[in-house]
Amino acid sequence: MPKGSIEATHVWKRFRADPVQARLRAQIGALGQRLKGERRRGWRWALQDVDFHVNPGESVGLVGINGSGKSTLLKILTQVMYPYAGRVDVRGRIGALIEVRAGIHPELTGRENIHLYGTLLGLARKDVASRFDEIVEFAQLSDAVDRQVKFYSSGMQMRLGFGVAAFLQPDVLLVDEVLAVGDTSFQQRCIDRMRDVLAEGTTLVFVSHDLAAVEGVCERAVWLHGGLTREDGPAREVLNSYRQALEQVAELELTDGPVRPVKASVSGVDGQVPRSQEPCEIELVLQSDMARSAGVCIGVSEGTPSPIFLLRRDVPMPAEGLVEVRCHIDRLPLPRGRYFLWAGVFRGTNNIMAWHPVAHFDVTGMDLDAGPPGLVRQSPVHVAASWEIAEV
Repeated sequence: MPKGSIEATHVWKRFRADPVQARLRAQIGALGQRLKGERRRGWRWALQDVDFHVNPGESVGLVGINGSGKSTLLKILTQVMYPYAGRVDVRGRIGALIEVRAGIHPELTGRENIHLYGTLLGLARKDVASRFDEIVEFAQLSDAVDRQVKFYSSGMQMRLGFGVAAFLQPDVLLVDEVLAVGDTSFQQRCIDRMRDVLAEGTTLVFVSHDLAAVEGVCERAVWLHGGLTREDGPAREVLNSYRQALEQVAELELTDGPVRPVKASVSGVDGQVPRSQEPCEIELVLQSDMARSAGVCIGVSEGTPSPIFLLRRDVPMPAEGLVEVRCHIDRLPLPRGRYFLWAGVFRGTNNIMAWHPVAHFDVTGMDLDAGPPGLVRQSPVHVAASWEIAEV
């Protein structure tokens, strides 16, 4: 295989439960389990028959809930740990940022760490020196590069780690959920740098819970769930499936409290399926046990609690009975896809009805315009526009 290729075939990885503590109570409990014929220690599969193939220069995002096996797979690719079964082959130099302090020695200075990391990657000292100024400028550590790393803040350590991993010409760059440590401006600079290394032909494997960043950087996504590959394909398609799976419980759930949802729906013109840039109506029926005014909030998301847009209206609640709330939107600013309607009722800081999904609906119409690689789109908002082009 050429440099930058990744091939993981039928990879299995398991972990054993912690041993029993040396306390008398724990020992008695373990003895009771053995007398009953129960197994004291169990194994948990972190990866189960995972096939993962990446071509040189390809950008792949790994998504999934916590405990799905994303970080474990990355650690196997870097040979920090080894699979229980299966074969893994990664060709070329690997630049890995699996955690904030990965590859960084706290007793060494920033300067010494840069040269040490380059040596571990197999680079000549002159090659590291040629990139040194770029790394320091990117990490914004010009005033601290000769200070021991143990005196760095977590953000400074992350900037240093990402800088040396991304600038020392790796053939494969592996990035685990580390961008959350930095501020917004630095996160964008990291995304820009990942776009630059992709342009240089570097292979990127990016693990993040920031789905917008994954969609902006990666052309392909792999969804892991319970150690299994749930879906593998174009980034937007896989991420849409993942978002929908996050809220498959988005059907109406009756909850305890003074206000409870009874019915929720989103419809387009004449009760049809909603369509982009056309009128739509949101209907919400609430069961109330309180006679006071409260703020009803409704929002639309792709499955996560963070809404694409949010609407609020104060509504008088009956002491006992139903109240129907209707919201008319003149032009629905959503592209084609599946979305979730969220609702909550609040009075000041009091949470009268918790913010939760109450229905899901589909939208027909136009797709979003494709953006350049590395540009993160925070919300899938469809904006109707007309263009005029003329030579002057």
